[in-house]
Order: sequence, then C-alpha cells, then structure tokens
Amino acid sequence: MTTTRMMMTASVVALGLGAGAAHAEDPLKIGLAAYGLNAEFMQLWSAAGAKHPAVKSGMVELTVFDGRYDALVQQDQFETMITQGFDAIVFAPMDVEAGATAVQLAVDAGIPVVGSNARVNSELLTAYVGSNDVEAGYLEAKAVLDKMGCTGDVVIIEGPIGQSGEIQRGEGNEKALAECPEVSVLERQTGNWSRAEAQSLMENWLTAHGNDIKGVIAQNDEMALGAIEAIKAAGMNVSDFAIAGVDGVTDALNAVKAGQMDSILQDGEAQALGSIDVAIKAVRPDYEPMSGIWEQYPEMPWNNGADKEYNVPWTPVTAENVDALLANRQ
Repeated sequence: MTTTRMMMTASVVALGLGAGAAHAEDPLKIGLAAYGLNAEFMQLWSAAGAKHPAVKSGMVELTVFDGRYDALVQQDQFETMITQGFDAIVFAPMDVEAGATAVQLAVDAGIPVVGSNARVNSELLTAYVGSNDVEAGYLEAKAVLDKMGCTGDVVIIEGPIGQSGEIQRGEGNEKALAECPEVSVLERQTGNWSRAEAQSLMENWLTAHGNDIKGVIAQNDEMALGAIEAIKAAGMNVSDFAIAGVDGVTDALNAVKAGQMDSILQDGEAQALGSIDVAIKAVRPDYEPMSGIWEQYPEMPWNNGADKEYNVPWTPVTAENVDALLANRQ
C-alpha cells in the first residue's frame, strides 16, 4: 500500500492511495516541497509525484508540502521532515537565497536534497532538475517584440522578487529587449505569479498609459492571463496587444489557441518525476530510473543519476501543437 500525503503546516490531506508490490525494504519517505500550491503549474508539478512508478508501487511514500509562498514556512517544513526522519527531499524553493538555510539543515541531518523547478543558491544540492529560465524569458519576450515589430512600449509583470524564476526570466527578458533598442519599458512590477495581482497591475497601467502599451511580457502564464482580463474589462481589444507568458497552463493553452497570447510550455511533470528518480538514487545507489522522462527527452541523459544538473527542454506552444498539448491535460 502506498500513501501520498499533502501537508499544509499542521493538517494532512490524503492525495491518493494505490495498491503495489511488497518491498523487502521499508518504503522510502520522500518530501516534495512546493513553494505554493494556489496556481495550476505547481499543482501539476506536485500531482506528477503521485504518478511516479516508485510511488505507485509502494517503493516510495511521498508527502507533498505546500510552502504557501513563504520561505519561512518552507524552512519549518524542512525541520518537520528532519524530525520525522525523511530519506530525501525534492525542493522547489520560494526564495533563491533563503532556501539555502533549509538545504543546509537537511544535509546536516544526512538527508539529500534535490532541487526542482526553482533554484536555490546552495552547493549542497545533490542535483537540480528543472528548466533554463533565462531561455524562457528570452523566448517569451522575443515573441512579444517580434509581434510588435521591435517598436512601441511594453510593460513587464515580474514573478516574486528573489525567486530564481523572476531573476532568470528577467535576464532573458533583458536579453531580448537589448535586441530592440527602440522599445521602452513603461512599467515593471511584481505580480507574484498571481493572476489577480497581475490583473490589478494591468488595470492601473491601462489607466495611466492608455493606448501607449503595445506589449505585455508576463513572467508566467497566470499573470499574462490576468493582464488579458484587465484588457477585456477596460473594453479594449486583446488583439491590439502582444502578450506572452511562461508555463503552458491549461487556460494559457486555450488563450494561445484563441490567438490572445504566446506561451512557452514548462514540463513540470518531467521536472518532478526526474527529481524523484534522482532523489531515490541518492538513497539507494543501485536504483535505476523508473519514470519515462529519460526516453522522452534523450537530450537530457540520465548518466547514472550522477549529473549535478538536468535541464528539461522548453516547448514553445504553437497553433500546430496546442491541441495535442491540451489533449494531454485530459
């Protein structure tokens, strides 16, 4: 019997139960520490863990922790995992710097930590399994700027200040903007990965700048979708704006299909599954990977689980692939 649980500070919520083969060894206790579970992308990342063959077979008992977008909450959760004797931790940190303290605590207790999806400035990670956010920031900004013909004014809706996605996608945004020196950035502010916060920002910016805004570079899809809602609420035409985000969440795929925005798909499922493979390998050196992502992405070889970094490729969402991507969500 395998148990997958979600912990939100004190409470435990069952995610799923499934029968599996018995193992001579006790199940490995692995924590999946998400920075926050309010939005779809991290929900997809976390839910992927329950699909891992090692979890389904009973080899691994997986517990998902909701960090509630708070680095201190995540540190408390690490202390809980240490106290409860977890075997390994997969960590998507809220803060690139503050998360290093949590990693230090776990490693000092003999618990390997595998970074996933978001980076932390720590040399103590067993490995990192994620995607190159600088590349995503460049691709999304370039999509906006190409649609604008490299002229006009843009706004940038940033991720949470201090999280690696905000830092690195911002670098990619700047790289693309440097190729279009005639484009000016009218506003730049964090929307904290939130659709509602981004909608409020965009409403204020439309009031302040009116028709001067030609492009919206949103560092994730949720915020791009919030900007679209603000444009609609203002009685303006979404088609008059070049808008892009990152992640490939379901609503964004539908918005791409409707011609309202561009998006770059981030394969959170592959990140989570790959991270669990690496985490098991760190505890059981004879382990061979059980998830199918290594065949899915041959350009990211397993290399016996010994690499310090595994980069899951991005997939630009297009009119040609959007229906297949949506079908995969069913």
